[in-house]
Amino acid sequence: MIEPTPSHHPGLPRRFADFGTLSEALDYAAGGPTGLNFFSGKGLITEALPYSALREQAMELARRMLGAGLKPGDRVGLIAESDGDFARAFFACQYACLVPAPMPLPAAFGGKEGYIAHLRRMIESAQATAAFGPAMFENWLGEAAEGLDLKLCGTLASLDNVSPITGDLPKQKPESLSYLQFSSGSTRFPLGVAVTQRAFMANAHYTGRYGLRIAGGDRGISWLPFYHDMGLVGFLLTPMACQMSVDIIPTREFARRPFIWLHLITRNNATLSFSPSFGYELCARRAESLSTEGLDLSRWRGAGIGGDMIRPNVLARFAERFAHCGFDAKAFLPSYGMAEATLALTFSPLGQGMRYDTVDNSVLESEHHAVPAGEKAARPRSFVLCGHILPDHELEVRGENERPLHDRRVGRIFVRGPSLMTGYFNAPEETARAMSHDGWLDTGDLGYLVDGQIVITGRAKDLIIVNGRNIWPQDLEWTAEAEATGLRSGDVAVFSIEGDVDEEIIALVECGKRDRAERDALVTEIANLYRARHGVEARIILVPRHSLPQTSSGKLSRSRARAMYLAGAFALADAISE
Repeated sequence: MIEPTPSHHPGLPRRFADFGTLSEALDYAAGGPTGLNFFSGKGLITEALPYSALREQAMELARRMLGAGLKPGDRVGLIAESDGDFARAFFACQYACLVPAPMPLPAAFGGKEGYIAHLRRMIESAQATAAFGPAMFENWLGEAAEGLDLKLCGTLASLDNVSPITGDLPKQKPESLSYLQFSSGSTRFPLGVAVTQRAFMANAHYTGRYGLRIAGGDRGISWLPFYHDMGLVGFLLTPMACQMSVDIIPTREFARRPFIWLHLITRNNATLSFSPSFGYELCARRAESLSTEGLDLSRWRGAGIGGDMIRPNVLARFAERFAHCGFDAKAFLPSYGMAEATLALTFSPLGQGMRYDTVDNSVLESEHHAVPAGEKAARPRSFVLCGHILPDHELEVRGENERPLHDRRVGRIFVRGPSLMTGYFNAPEETARAMSHDGWLDTGDLGYLVDGQIVITGRAKDLIIVNGRNIWPQDLEWTAEAEATGLRSGDVAVFSIEGDVDEEIIALVECGKRDRAERDALVTEIANLYRARHGVEARIILVPRHSLPQTSSGKLSRSRARAMYLAGAFALADAISE
């Protein structure tokens, strides 16, 4: 019987990612008993991989990669299945001084052809010399790489007969590239975020020591994909660099059986786990029909929330549903970050829970000023505070003149610090648009500061401006999903297009109803909701189930939805909704 690695590591003093490189961090972690544990969707452990074994296997694989003709500095595409082979391949690249580029699984790409085309764009963007993936995707990977000048393409098993190099492995340098992280929103032209060894270590150090305050007995659990920064950095690399054990569930298995997440937290006494809003929502919804008997969430001290806009009502519902299982709402840990900053930028104080800032939305939209809502505010709106910037990092909210704004003034968020990328790989123009010469990154997000904590109000590119009002598409999406008949989270995408006089608001709504009268009633219901709650007119278009596009990390892609709409992808649905 396979036993998971322990949470405790007596005899090995805790170090908070104070290493020069990832390979040095793994060398140290290998001195203790902790490691990675991979589980099936039924909660059965399929592999326990102590860091000591991971180090040994990764070094052997590194020798074979170099023996097969790869050279230090070469990029290596890796389809990021949630298994031990991905971990072995990723760390083999570290020991061989290669640069891994995690690539997604096909779930978010709407079919084989779209997925293969996207893999090809990623391989080309990374200028990869090799690409590896699981046996189940070997043929697809081969099609994606057809005609490209790759030295190696296939499964890791293809290296079994390669003679490994002898002698010392090359040495990584702190300024060397550690990996490329593809930005989840860049699906048409993938941009590889270039993260150095030094940048990763800075982010992992401040996250482990100050953001999460990892201590003896802490244990992580994750169902987040390794091709997304929260899954890769948050629950593979940072735990290793802080010598913490992690339990890993494949993302697709979580989607089928979300309670396996909570059952493993209970069984293995996990204390730290993160999820976007929809993960908490899915569990709360399943709790209406599934038994929660036996769940014990009392040790879960860091229930992180990030990766998308935080929905307060979703988290409140989760806390209510699982309070009798020992879940403490103060365990919620809002955060803010992005791949361009390795991962994390801000964390709420541990134990603060969800701190809300309720503002007058009418003033916010018209004056870009987050004025606290009084009793007479007609349209109050609650935002979640996402915490303070990490030590040795800086955050500014800037106005149109790029000067810092006072508290409660909404502007564009800029950050600077040691965790930031060097730029987008081989994309100097995109890098220049995002980063200034003195190291400031334009995050593309809008928000405001309250008592030193950042509040995120949305993406600048998604903002809808109608008659001088700043309208956040999330507000319209959430209103429809919460109040319209039969809708769920993720069923609505809102954006604007150029109208005759002002911007025209378009709402794409996934609907499985076939009866014309029911469809017409839903369109009318949502349109009336928008008039009553937000004072806006919108064109409501019903689209088929599962037709709204997502990023590779599973988030709604409004920009792609807008492009699809303008290209006529929803023309038939539009005609039906008339």
